[in-house]
Amino acid sequence: MKILLVEDEAAIADFVVRALVAEGYAVEHADDGIDGGDAAISGDFDLLILDIALPRRGGLEILASLRAVKPSLPVIVLTARSQVADKIAGLDAGATDYVTKPFSVEELLARVRAHLRLPQQAETTQLQAAGLDVDLVRRVVLHNGTAVQLSATEFDLLVYFMRHPGEVLSREQILAAVWSYDHDPGTNIVEVYVGYLRRKLAAAGPPAPIETVRAAGYRLVRN
Repeated sequence: MKILLVEDEAAIADFVVRALVAEGYAVEHADDGIDGGDAAISGDFDLLILDIALPRRGGLEILASLRAVKPSLPVIVLTARSQVADKIAGLDAGATDYVTKPFSVEELLARVRAHLRLPQQAETTQLQAAGLDVDLVRRVVLHNGTAVQLSATEFDLLVYFMRHPGEVLSREQILAAVWSYDHDPGTNIVEVYVGYLRRKLAAAGPPAPIETVRAAGYRLVRN
């Protein structure tokens, strides 16, 4: 996956580039609006991370030009402008997501992963792992052949685990993916819903395939 970062603050750009490269992404960086806008339009990128306050050309202007030629390219706005009106302006201009400075690099990486997964997920309607069969269209869940009735949130949580079998997922990643950070990061909602999900899956045929990884998060155990 190839990502373009358009950010004029050198320290932030260096930090973000290092984090993305460590995750295995190929990254290009532009430090002003002219070079960044030209690269976004002419380059072959899977995702754009874009500051709004840029020298020579603003991020909103870049978005307007980009959406005319690449309407489906995911764009994460990364900016110090945190007012609601600023967020609305960014999203209305064509941003896919909006992250404000100062930010958590874990949150940013989680959002990058989420947006890069979407084109692949759109082609998948059935998920299978750990004795589970999930129909994404009919929202049907089978555990070892037995139907499991889940709430909407429990279903979304299970689907997130199913898309990452064998991976350790932190509570922050889960919170971002399932709840979109609409809840206080200090909440115990992840632990509560993992508990709900485990009990329902175990009732349909123990053991429940979700395990706790101490001090790290949770994992869907592969068969």
